[in-house]
Amino acid sequence: MSRSFPRVRRLGAALLAAPLLGAVAAAGLAGASAPLAPAARAQSSGQSTAQAPSEGVALSVTTLQQEMARGDAALAAGNLSLARRHYDTTRDGARRLIGFYRDLSGAFRGIDARIPREMDEKGERSVDLLVQASMRLANLFRRQGQGEVAVPLLIEVIKLKNPATHDIGRRAYQQLIDIGFATTPYKAPGSGEF
Repeated sequence: MSRSFPRVRRLGAALLAAPLLGAVAAAGLAGASAPLAPAARAQSSGQSTAQAPSEGVALSVTTLQQEMARGDAALAAGNLSLARRHYDTTRDGARRLIGFYRDLSGAFRGIDARIPREMDEKGERSVDLLVQASMRLANLFRRQGQGEVAVPLLIEVIKLKNPATHDIGRRAYQQLIDIGFATTPYKAPGSGEF
């Protein structure tokens, strides 16, 4: 009997902590919808947009597009390591958004068709953002002479945007040929070339 008390105490502590954890999680979710405080201050004060990526990037397509634009600015300024961090932040955020939108879409499928439709559209925009950031990061690696590091990124683009139906997928495959990873040229259906 005395051996079960520690388990009961742990279970009781977990049950008591659950409302507290729920409040902490709710506070975290409330904070997730707020925009980047440092980035917002920098943009409103006219400071340079080539800044380090922030841990508190709000999860929305718009803020991730801004993060990618900061990567573009860093790349244009020649700061390749900062550009890489911005592109990585964009890719990580886009992946998270894709999962969240997919989960919400699935939760409401068969209940209210409007919500899955909206989540699917937002998810597709997130996929597009992931693909764009992956292509930019692959180009950055190729620019640094690290084509082998670009290969998984280009393959990810091809998996997300089939070359048969998307130009960006064809461009990613062409880069794999340019790197030497693939050798067989791809001819799009209906191109008339065989």
